[in-house]
Amino acid sequence: MTAAAARPAGVGAAPIAALGQDGRMRWEIPDGLRWTERTPLGRAWLAELPDRLAECEARWELTAVGPPFAYAFASLAVPAELPDGTRAVLKLQYPDDDSVHEATALAHWAGRGAIRLLAHDADRRALLVERCDPGVPLHTLAADAALDAAVDLLPRLAVPAGPPFTPLAEEAAGWAERMPANWRRTNRPYERRLLDAALGLLAELAPDQGEQVLVNQDLHAGNVLAAGREPWLVIDPKPLVGEREFAVVPLVRGAELGHSPAAVRHRLDRLSTELGLDRARVRGWAIGQTLAWSIGGDQVFTGNVETARWLLDEC
Repeated sequence: MTAAAARPAGVGAAPIAALGQDGRMRWEIPDGLRWTERTPLGRAWLAELPDRLAECEARWELTAVGPPFAYAFASLAVPAELPDGTRAVLKLQYPDDDSVHEATALAHWAGRGAIRLLAHDADRRALLVERCDPGVPLHTLAADAALDAAVDLLPRLAVPAGPPFTPLAEEAAGWAERMPANWRRTNRPYERRLLDAALGLLAELAPDQGEQVLVNQDLHAGNVLAAGREPWLVIDPKPLVGEREFAVVPLVRGAELGHSPAAVRHRLDRLSTELGLDRARVRGWAIGQTLAWSIGGDQVFTGNVETARWLLDEC
C-alpha cells in the first residue's frame, strides 16, 4: 500500500488505512461494507484488500488514491488518477455472482449512458472506471425531475445483447427456487399470499418475454450519478439479458425517490406510460424481484416487503 492510499480521509469518509501504534496497517472500511465482516468469505475478502489495492496501484501506475466512497455496498471503490491525470475510480469487487459481468456490460455500453470502463483485471476482480463529476446521485433531484432523467436515459441502455450475460429467465428461476426456503428460514416474515403471488408471476413472465436487451437489475436512483460528459451516467450495473419491462423495476421498487404506496404507483405509471412499456408486466416483474430481494442471509428488508405488498394490492 502506498502512502497516498494511507493518507487521512476527508470529512465524512473512513480512511482506507492508518498505521496503528504497533506500526502495522489498520484498515477501516465504509459502513456500507460492514456486512462483509459477518461471513468467512467476507472476512477473507477484506483481508486480501490491502494487497489487491497495492497491486492495482502498481499495475496501472495510479496516483492520488483517496479514501473510499462511503456509499459502496458490494465493492471497495476509491478515487484515483491515471499517469496522464485522468480522474478515475478503482473498484475492487466483492466476489458475488451479480457483478461478474459488470466490466463486460460497461464495455458493451461503451460510455453511452454509463460510465466508461478504462481497464479491467478479472483475476483480481478489479475495475478502473471513469469518475463522475460532480457525482451527486439522481435521487437528489425532485422525484419527477429524476424520472424525467430516467426516461431519457433508459432507452439508450436497452441495447441488444446475449452471452455471456445471464438471461433474466434463468435469474428468475433462481429467485423462485430460493424464495420458499428463505421465507421458511427467516420464520415466514410476510404472508404466504405474497410468496405465492411472486412465484406465480415469475413463472408466468419468464418464458414469455419481448425483445432481449441488456438490462440492469440494480439501476436505482443511487446508481445514477451527475457527470460532465453526459448529464447522468449509470454506475455499478448488475447486468442481465431480458425484456425492457424489467429494466425499470429497480426504479419502481427503490425507496430513493419516495417510499409510499402513492410514490410507488406514480413511478410505475410514469415509467410504463412514457417508455411505452406493458404496465402489467412491469408490475409483475417488480413484485417478483422485490420480494426475491427482500431477504439477504438472515436479514429481512421490510421496505421491500412493503413495496411488494403495495404492488400486489395495486398500490
